[in-house]
Amino acid sequence: MELRHYLQFKDFNRDEYEYLFDRTRWIKDKFKRYERYQPLVDRTLAMVFEKHSTRTRLSFEAGFNQLGGSVITLMTRDTQMGRGEPLEDVARVISRMVDIVMIRTFEQTIIERFSSNSRVPVINGLTNEYHPCQIMGDIFTYIEHRGSIKGKTVAWIGDSNNVCNTWLQAASILDFNVHVSTPPGYEVEPERAGIHDDSHFESFADPLEAARGADLITTDVWTSMGMEAEDAERKRDFEDWQVDADMMRLAKPDALFMHCLPAHRGEEVAANVIDGPQSVVWDEAENRMHVQKALIEFLMLGRTII
Repeated sequence: MELRHYLQFKDFNRDEYEYLFDRTRWIKDKFKRYERYQPLVDRTLAMVFEKHSTRTRLSFEAGFNQLGGSVITLMTRDTQMGRGEPLEDVARVISRMVDIVMIRTFEQTIIERFSSNSRVPVINGLTNEYHPCQIMGDIFTYIEHRGSIKGKTVAWIGDSNNVCNTWLQAASILDFNVHVSTPPGYEVEPERAGIHDDSHFESFADPLEAARGADLITTDVWTSMGMEAEDAERKRDFEDWQVDADMMRLAKPDALFMHCLPAHRGEEVAANVIDGPQSVVWDEAENRMHVQKALIEFLMLGRTII
C-alpha cells in the first residue's frame, strides 16, 4: 500500500473525508455498543511530544489501545532528539521499530522533515501552523448533530491560529464558508494558512457581524502555547472578541458552539455559552478519539469494508 502521511487537512480530498466520516460513525457505534474491534493487534504507535497535551495524548492512546495495538510515548526532553540528534536520524530509527507515528510539535517544518525520512505513516497531532485532527473531530461532531456541513457557515472568532488555518483548508475541500473575525494585527495570512484564494472565507472587522447567521461559532484561547510572554497584550487586544450570549443570539437559532479546549471562561468564551445548551464541546473532545481511529485505520490498512 502506498505510504501516506497526514500533515495538513488538505492532504485528503472530499471523497476520502466522506469515507473517513462514515468509518468514524461505524467505529464509534461499535465502541458505544461495547463490541470489540481490534484490527491492529501487535501493531505499535509511537507518540512524540514537544508540546504538552491532555486531549491529544488521551485520544490517541486510548483509541489505539481500543484498536488492539500498543502505544509508546516519547517526550523529546527524554530522548536523544532533545540532546541534538538529527531529526532525520530519529525518524529513520523510530519508523523501523513502530508501525505509525503521531507528532505534536512546533514548526510544521519539523513534522515535514520527520515524515520525509519515515518508513511508516506520520500524523500531525498539532503544529504551530495546523491542527488537522482537531478539525476532523469538529466536522464529524457537526455532522452528528446537524448533518452535512456543505454550504454551511462557520464563524471563527479570535486569533488566526493553527485551528483557524485548518478550518480554512477544510472549507475549500468540503465546500462550506468561514467567517473570520480577528483583532487588527492578528488577521489570516493566506500563505501560512495554506490557502490560495478567499472563495470560501470572508474577513470581518466586527465579530458580531461575523457571527450573524452562522451555523456554528467556534473559537480558541487568546494566547497559544509558546506565546505566554504576549498574554497581557493579547488580553487587551482580544477584549471585544469574547463569544458571549449576545453573539450566539446573532447566529442561527440552532447554531452550535465549539471550542478545541482547554478553555478560559470569562476570556475567549463566556461560561454561559460553553456550559450552555448550544455547546457541544464535550462531544467534540470525545470525537477526536473516534475520527483518529478511522484515520489510523485508513493510513495503515487502506479502505476497509466490514
